[in-house]
Amino acid sequence: MKLRTKLTLFNAISKLVIVTLFILLLPNIIENINKSYTDNRLIKQKDKFLQQVRNEGIKNYIEDGQSYGSYLPLKEEFIGLEEVQPDYHLDTIKNEQRLVERDTIGYRILSHTFNSGKKNYLLEIGKSTETIGETTGPLQNIAFQILLGMILLTILADQIFSTYILRPLSIIIRTKLIGNKFPKFTVYKEVKTSTLDFQQLDLSIHRMVETIETAFQKEREFISNASHELMTPISILQSKIENMFEQDDIADELKLRLMEMQKILNRLKNITKTLLLISQIENDQFLKEDKITVKELIEDVNEEISIRLQDRNISLNIVITDDVELTGVNKFLLFNLLFNLINNAIKYNKPEGDITVTALWVKDSYTISIADTGIGIPNEEMPFIFNRFKKMKQSLSQDSFGLGLPIVKSIASFHRIGITVNSEQGIGSTFTLIFPVKVTGNSFVN
Repeated sequence: MKLRTKLTLFNAISKLVIVTLFILLLPNIIENINKSYTDNRLIKQKDKFLQQVRNEGIKNYIEDGQSYGSYLPLKEEFIGLEEVQPDYHLDTIKNEQRLVERDTIGYRILSHTFNSGKKNYLLEIGKSTETIGETTGPLQNIAFQILLGMILLTILADQIFSTYILRPLSIIIRTKLIGNKFPKFTVYKEVKTSTLDFQQLDLSIHRMVETIETAFQKEREFISNASHELMTPISILQSKIENMFEQDDIADELKLRLMEMQKILNRLKNITKTLLLISQIENDQFLKEDKITVKELIEDVNEEISIRLQDRNISLNIVITDDVELTGVNKFLLFNLLFNLINNAIKYNKPEGDITVTALWVKDSYTISIADTGIGIPNEEMPFIFNRFKKMKQSLSQDSFGLGLPIVKSIASFHRIGITVNSEQGIGSTFTLIFPVKVTGNSFVN
């Protein structure tokens, strides 16, 4: 999951949690707001009534010990005034129920005692709790709609800001890591960003790539130079050994030793040629200007390797479901790629085993698969089969110098061909080549 997606997801979840908590707490919040608003209104009504009493006198409301009461329409509000004992004191606001014309109604009642004309009076001002609750639902809906709108706006703002702030990171990954063929020398191009962390990351990645590229370049130069230098003394030694064979006075025991030496020199020459080939491929010293059909390519390899198949009594089955013309390739290298894969399938196959080469379209990708009935590859060795510096146990048992698959990997990378490997010990292995569209061109050959 991308960092931008994670940030957006986290922001959305956190806001969802906030909304959930707000919804759970909203009824209590609205209720408290309504209570506070109602209490403030009751207090203002009380202050207004007391001011009128001070200005006009108590006799306008109550006379000769009689009580005073007034109810607004629908009994939503009332005001009451009565004389009480001199030592009676009360100043509260609370919910109470009152019997009004045979109806029991709940009120939020302010009760307050005050003195006027040397007498003690109790003032009660009430508001129906039902009317108070009528505003709760609309207020909750309004609050929820406002909150939802703010959440959506903040999510959109977070997405826009995340995209803006993470854009330099995307550029660094796309241009410095994914977009480049690695390793290759590149000129440092600074990614414009005001974020110090991304600036340091950009520079650190460039320095790291430079270091790795330098190491790769030195390795390539060494392999190339060493391969060239080794070919001359190897050829000289081979010529001298061949000349010694022509002498008549050489003992048979010496001839056996010379043959062993010649065998070792041949192996050394093959290793040197292979390393030189890998170096040339990695240094882009081959052109990709050839055209060849898959059928022709596989038949050429079959013709070259048929003697080995006969020696091991192994049958090669070729199934070309869809023949295509490969363009913009190097025939020599592709020949070597298939030759090495089929040669390995012969080398590590069982006596009288089978090899099946299948060429066909799989969805939108053109593939060539080489499946054998051989000994398979151990699971612990699978991650290292294309490593030229790690020799597998199977290579040791077959007296091989283990450079076949590294050549395959180098040629495949040179042509942008993908490789997948499936193997099971004792059952066999399947190597599948996945060709890029620009090489196949989706073109069938009739």
